[in-house]
Amino acid sequence: MQPNQAKIEGLVRQLLIELGEDVNREGLLKTPERVAKALTFLTYGYRSNVSEVINQALFTQTTGGMVIVKDIEVYSLCEHHMLPFFGRCHIGYIPDGKVFGVSKLARLVDVFARRLQLQERLTEQISQVVLEQVGAKGVGVMIEARHLCMMMRGVEKQNSTMVTSSVLGVFRENLATREEFLGLACRRGP
Repeated sequence: MQPNQAKIEGLVRQLLIELGEDVNREGLLKTPERVAKALTFLTYGYRSNVSEVINQALFTQTTGGMVIVKDIEVYSLCEHHMLPFFGRCHIGYIPDGKVFGVSKLARLVDVFARRLQLQERLTEQISQVVLEQVGAKGVGVMIEARHLCMMMRGVEKQNSTMVTSSVLGVFRENLATREEFLGLACRRGP
């Protein structure tokens, strides 16, 4: 179900008034409409279906190696302040006869990032869906992100980065597998 744009616009207009703004000044005339459109886009993950995103892009492939996609851009909104957090997501998995179409991993990140989120939950959701959907032997997900709620308000720490990880299956059970993933995910360069 699509959000009610007119209702969101009205709420944004009222919020601007409560903040002491003149909603009739030139710069704010279309702000409620723009904010409503932006929030609808930034939360499209609520209206996304994982199965439709994957769209049967699972392919038979026998490989014993690890598949890693690094540096997937992440943009989300913190659920506590509705301020952005952004960074990079690294996903690794060990296939068990099936692999994802590579773009599907990036699309899965967006399904869960485009919601009001906690970085910790986002990391867990991505790892769980990769494990379930591809039937992997194991999955590792690491997200490195900067949070504007910490940078521009509160403690105002400009250079802080939050790092979260989730490891499932053989990534959790086998220290060498986990270390291989984390080492490759943290390595810079192509």
